[in-house]
Amino acid sequence: MRVNCGLFISILVLIVFQFGDTYGQNKELKYGKTPDKLFPYQNFQEAYKYHFVEPVQFYGAGREKAEPTDIEEVRIGFLGPLEGSPLVPLGEQMLNGATLAMEEANARGGYKDLPYTLMTHNDVGLWGAAANEVVKMDEEGVWAWLGSIDDIVSHVALRATLKMEIMMVNTGDPDPTFTETNIPWAIRVISDDRQSGYALATHIFEEKNHERVAVIRANSRYGRVGIMEYSGAAVRLGHPMMIEERFNEGETDFSMQLENIKRVTPDAILIWANAKESALVLKQIREMGMQQPVYASDRAVSNEFLSIAGEFAEGIVSTSPYNPNADSKKLKTFQLAYKKRFNLEADVYAAHAYDGMNLILAAIEKVGLNRVLIRDVLTDLHSFQNYSGVTGEIVFDESWNDIGEIWMAEVKNGKFVFSPSPELGERAHSGKMVGY
Repeated sequence: MRVNCGLFISILVLIVFQFGDTYGQNKELKYGKTPDKLFPYQNFQEAYKYHFVEPVQFYGAGREKAEPTDIEEVRIGFLGPLEGSPLVPLGEQMLNGATLAMEEANARGGYKDLPYTLMTHNDVGLWGAAANEVVKMDEEGVWAWLGSIDDIVSHVALRATLKMEIMMVNTGDPDPTFTETNIPWAIRVISDDRQSGYALATHIFEEKNHERVAVIRANSRYGRVGIMEYSGAAVRLGHPMMIEERFNEGETDFSMQLENIKRVTPDAILIWANAKESALVLKQIREMGMQQPVYASDRAVSNEFLSIAGEFAEGIVSTSPYNPNADSKKLKTFQLAYKKRFNLEADVYAAHAYDGMNLILAAIEKVGLNRVLIRDVLTDLHSFQNYSGVTGEIVFDESWNDIGEIWMAEVKNGKFVFSPSPELGERAHSGKMVGY
């Protein structure tokens, strides 16, 4: 019997569109909790294929390796900006959070009476350098490692950790493309810039009813990738960026960029940069007589920003991956212990590193000293799904990206005050939203 190929293909296409859920193309699945109104091409046509719907598995060898009997300590790696980087204050907080978790574990007896030891490595934000540090950790015999913050460092280190087959727990890099690599040797224990961009765009355009928003950002990967997510959301809400000005990290004079922004008289201004530059930009905005509402990326939520911006910080709005003022006994216990140990207030990087390190330690205590089994349990969505940490409930999607709650942070009377982020739509908060 002869078959009409054109007719056969047409029928097959119809089946896929009509019964897509049966064939894995579930239209309810949205990567990163993307709500309908911000979903790409939503206003034009339904996507015919969804990505990041199922976790990528590791099918290699290694699970059969027996636990060593000749070690005197259990080594965990750390990679963070500790010197030679503008992110050093963040890296030090991240190291403190990881250290506190490990010290508490050792006080409980360590792993089978063996002490946990942190093997600390510095990242300087240079291509290639991070890979060398991961190789060193492999030589040191670490069982897993935690880090880092810089986007470039994290991406390069991710490729090296794939080659070395060491589990990576990232607690500081907000780059959405980090988990989009589909490398099954990493999870991220902090929300990314996709969630921040959705929350900011919704707050700016739907809650505050701005229409003409100018952007000034760092000319770095952090600025470029971060603003890309906000920009996409803004376009889908009908308000593309009216102007985008850039500056290099370390600059202190932004007069040329701000004159360009002042000339177009925007309704509001969004800054996307590290804390120091964000504060300096804000000061110059006000000193130039511009009184528009100002918004910022979440790195502005820091004591460094408040110290530099001073009185000009009042009223600025940003996002935060957690609420440090939450009514949580676990969080308050951590904050007191952290303050006592380091004589500092724990910031967002300290808190997420504490949660990330505790996940590593819990995985080791569950499956023992085997890199592949540690990977297995950390990437098993059932083992640690909805894990409750000091930062709140940690929820992973199928790309192992943390899609926990995002909070709004507004400076009132010299302090950041936290409130729930805008409701992004019914689907955005109703379970796992993965894949497009």
